[in-house]
Amino acid sequence: MSAILSTDDLNDFISPGVACIKPVETLPKSESADSQNPYEVTTEDKVQPETLPPAQISLTDCLACSGCVTSAEAVLISLQSHAEVLNTLDAYPEIPLAKTENRLCIDNTNAHDGETRIFVASVSPQVRASLAATYGISEKEATYMIDQFLSGPHGLRAGGTHGSGFTWVVDTNVMREAVLVLTADEVDETSKELSARGTSKDPLPKRPVLSSACPGWICYAEKTHPFILPHLSRLKSPQALTGTFLKTVLSKALGVSPSRIWHLAIMPCFDKKLEASREELTDVSWSSLDSGVASAEPQTSVRDVDCVITARELLTLASSRGISLLALPLNPLSPAFTPQFPDRVLDTFLCRKPRGSEQSLETGTSGGYLHHVLKAFQARNPGSEIVTQRGRNADVVEYLLMSPGGEALLKAARYYGFRNIQNLVRKLKPARVSRLPGARVPTASAGSNRRQPISRSGASAGSGVDFAYVEVMACPGGCTNGGGQIRIEDAREASSRVHSVPSADSPPKPSPHDQRAWLARVDEAYFSAESDTEGEMDGQAPPLSLLEREARVHDTLQHWSDLVKIPLSKLAYTTYREVESDVGKTKDTPTDTTRVVELAGKIGGGW
Repeated sequence: MSAILSTDDLNDFISPGVACIKPVETLPKSESADSQNPYEVTTEDKVQPETLPPAQISLTDCLACSGCVTSAEAVLISLQSHAEVLNTLDAYPEIPLAKTENRLCIDNTNAHDGETRIFVASVSPQVRASLAATYGISEKEATYMIDQFLSGPHGLRAGGTHGSGFTWVVDTNVMREAVLVLTADEVDETSKELSARGTSKDPLPKRPVLSSACPGWICYAEKTHPFILPHLSRLKSPQALTGTFLKTVLSKALGVSPSRIWHLAIMPCFDKKLEASREELTDVSWSSLDSGVASAEPQTSVRDVDCVITARELLTLASSRGISLLALPLNPLSPAFTPQFPDRVLDTFLCRKPRGSEQSLETGTSGGYLHHVLKAFQARNPGSEIVTQRGRNADVVEYLLMSPGGEALLKAARYYGFRNIQNLVRKLKPARVSRLPGARVPTASAGSNRRQPISRSGASAGSGVDFAYVEVMACPGGCTNGGGQIRIEDAREASSRVHSVPSADSPPKPSPHDQRAWLARVDEAYFSAESDTEGEMDGQAPPLSLLEREARVHDTLQHWSDLVKIPLSKLAYTTYREVESDVGKTKDTPTDTTRVVELAGKIGGGW
């Protein structure tokens, strides 16, 4: 369990519904050899206290229980911490790689005895922004810092039992672009008539399509509001898609089992640990006997993401190895520590220069899902205009895509924070059907006679059902305000260590103004990627248009699918399920009275 996590840190926390109801099983007490006499009387002072083993609760148990909501489950985590990263690096040497005939392969001549692993990592842009704000560096320098720490000679490779480090460190922005393109396609498909839709056998979500990249929001929907599930986007999150991408490509290209590829994700949110533990995000969902991918043992599923740590835990990881992050070189790694990805096409896709517009004020701090959907529909409707209307607070914004003639082409919205999410859920909740004889069946237009507020454009602001797409995130302010981000207290402590300033015994607690100023500083670091990219793009070829970028992403995804011989529907899409609570339910055989009541109800009678 991560020692730095407590319920005081959870800003996306509602409240647990009930106490944890996971049954704790203990073995029967072993009897000693001298306790065979059933008539012997033992006084209390001779009775030895019984020491029971501590209860172990895994993430799988939390996902199968509806007692808690969102980050409260992360308090029960026993794995997926910085200690798990260190233990894994010390337990397994790296698989040595060699380049022969312009092809990367395993170097069997330098192979170690025993089991080995390929270590890969993926880093979110919100984590880089948190580090940049902590140490007063740019977002690009934070990228170099993480690369040097995970893969460089002065980072993790400088210590440990085997000197293991991470062979590849991937930016999740790459696979996020793929998710954005597929999201726009998914929303476009839902707008078509059933007869005009594609021939895909996978069911499309209902309108409004709700984003599914936030695991806290997904847990909340699965456990409390199952009627939301048909509206959820079927796409994997960038973290999950990156894990599937790395394990399928590397296992196919290098001829190793996915179980020997260990993937670490560094994320801004503790709930990402829950996402990585989902049964749907394992090799069972995409592996097949004829796929050509070396699968693991049939009885053991391999997770696409083996471990998730947060930005704060990254600081703890460095401290555990005695490494000062700011002392690392803030420049790119040498080619000796950055091997080329096994496939050239995919290597070009992974190593592309990011565009500044990916992290701008327009896209927001959570990935820009809604922004891309609006821009994609605007590109398909030349001359259209995006009209913005702010909601009750800064975390609720509604958008309207208007045609040149004033017709509403698309309605969308953004809802951040659980208080706003609950309002959205109320709008989507189906009307309760009356059981009284002769009662009217509610229709979708039952609320059409209600007066709707008028927006500045003259169109009525639609209810939740009128939206085509809604970007939903659990954390107020977006993902840069995730529960695992570096807090202002941690930043002050890190700064005092760098400047050798003795810390006070009881430093003052940050005020709300200090907290807001710190979040603004993290957001500024997140958006600084735009200015860094603009400087690198000077003198280069003009950027591609949105339609050209979408075509490039589609070609790359198809190349990935052809390479691993797995359909894209298995690689990029996932499913959700309702989590039912067993609290208060008995599993005993029903009594005769219960059977009589059920029989009476079936024949029209009852008591």
